[in-house]
Amino acid sequence: MIDGIDHFVLTVRSVEATCDFYQRVLGLRRLDEPNRPTALLFGSQKINLHEVGRTFEPKAKTPTPGAGDFCLVAAVPLADIRASLEANGVAIELGPVERTGARGRMMSVYFRDPDENLVEISEYLE
Repeated sequence: MIDGIDHFVLTVRSVEATCDFYQRVLGLRRLDEPNRPTALLFGSQKINLHEVGRTFEPKAKTPTPGAGDFCLVAAVPLADIRASLEANGVAIELGPVERTGARGRMMSVYFRDPDENLVEISEYLE
């Protein structure tokens, strides 16, 4: 009945700081539309951003910066992701480590964004 994920929402302290981070470090594309949350686009998905005190309805019951924990699949080799993290001064918290994702075995690195959300970037092995 479900085919995939269209988007998810992160509550952030600063839309500007969050957009700068994800654009600079991971190459996501920013989309601003009137009366809509700012979005970060990648592949055929997006992350909608709700700034604390400026959320959109409907929303999570307790929107909180730093409560996110998610995995993104790399479109480039994981070594390129690691190089971008290092070039931008982003500390790798864990990895590369082997994990099992929705499609099988993968290698992952973990780091934190400006709101301390845990971000996992993975590359499938098969």
